[in-house]
Amino acid sequence: MATPPIECVHVHAYTIPTDGPDGKESDGTLEWDSTTIVVVQVQAGDRVGLGYTYSDIAAAQLIESKLARRLNGKNPMLVPCIWHELNAQLRNSGRPGIGAMALSAVDVALWDLKARLLNLPLYQILCPFHQTVPIYASGGFCNYSLERLVQQVTHWTEQGIPRIKIKTSRFPEQDPERLSACRSAIGDKTVLMTDSNGALNRKEALYWAWRLREDWQVAWMEEPVSSEDRAGLRQVRAHGPPGLDIAAGEYGYVLSDFFALLEDQTVDCLQADVTRCGGITGLLQVGSLCSAHSVDLSAHCAPAVSAHAFCAVERLRHLEYFHDHVRIEAMFFEGTLSPAGGRLTPDPERPGLGLEFKHRDAEQYCVFRGSTP
Repeated sequence: MATPPIECVHVHAYTIPTDGPDGKESDGTLEWDSTTIVVVQVQAGDRVGLGYTYSDIAAAQLIESKLARRLNGKNPMLVPCIWHELNAQLRNSGRPGIGAMALSAVDVALWDLKARLLNLPLYQILCPFHQTVPIYASGGFCNYSLERLVQQVTHWTEQGIPRIKIKTSRFPEQDPERLSACRSAIGDKTVLMTDSNGALNRKEALYWAWRLREDWQVAWMEEPVSSEDRAGLRQVRAHGPPGLDIAAGEYGYVLSDFFALLEDQTVDCLQADVTRCGGITGLLQVGSLCSAHSVDLSAHCAPAVSAHAFCAVERLRHLEYFHDHVRIEAMFFEGTLSPAGGRLTPDPERPGLGLEFKHRDAEQYCVFRGSTP
């Protein structure tokens, strides 16, 4: 039976308010009151592939203006070929940043479409190294009250999630109390992780690296300095305490971003976001880089996609089960995965990502509509 060509593309953007105190959330360097998800649907015959990215409405507009019409008539089985052509189209628009996010959403939709046409779950067509993905829970925003922070980490522990990450470094003077409360709430067996989001300078980062490890047995310090400061990351990694992994990479967009972090030996574990790094096609390239450098790769957020995509990463460490994205994906999609035994396991009986878009539920949050026949 011949494969039907791609017939049309729909791209919508939705902005969802946070559920944080006073409608806001914050980390070490940023405060926000909403999250925008850009959703792409690509149709071939009677099958529709679904992809998305967490970005700005500008990513939806870029997909509509630069990428969507390039898909018409394409063979959906040839995803990397299409990715290569679309990637070239972004040259003058700016491939890193918004361009990479736009490409990511389209690429994920194409892979989902291909898997649905084959009637197979997505992870199975990616030549997987794994059938399940370990997770760590993530949230613990800097503007949470101590009570809400403890309530959140306790809930995750009760779910059997063995690793928990909180935000730090916005108000360093408050962090000792927050960290002590978390350690007390989750007990000694749960791994405690922190994320500074680049808020510290090099000397501050070294001070906190040692204190985090010695006082609260923290095992993971993410972006102690800006990910753009590779020399600073390397310094903290080289002179920090044993047992504390330094991580960065979530703001990698093109392959050279990840190569630079690996080549400079800046991290113990690299991160990549499948909705930012060029989609699944881009992620597979990053995964190969990690294998070549003998460095683990951790999935940044977007659990509904990452649970499938990172099964194909040989040096998989774990996946960030991020509060905002878990909440939004449950609101917008049927078929999201729930943790079991501290892991997410793709359903082998559901084709593609196993997701169905809840159009009616999402409609109230819509801020952009586009359609390309």
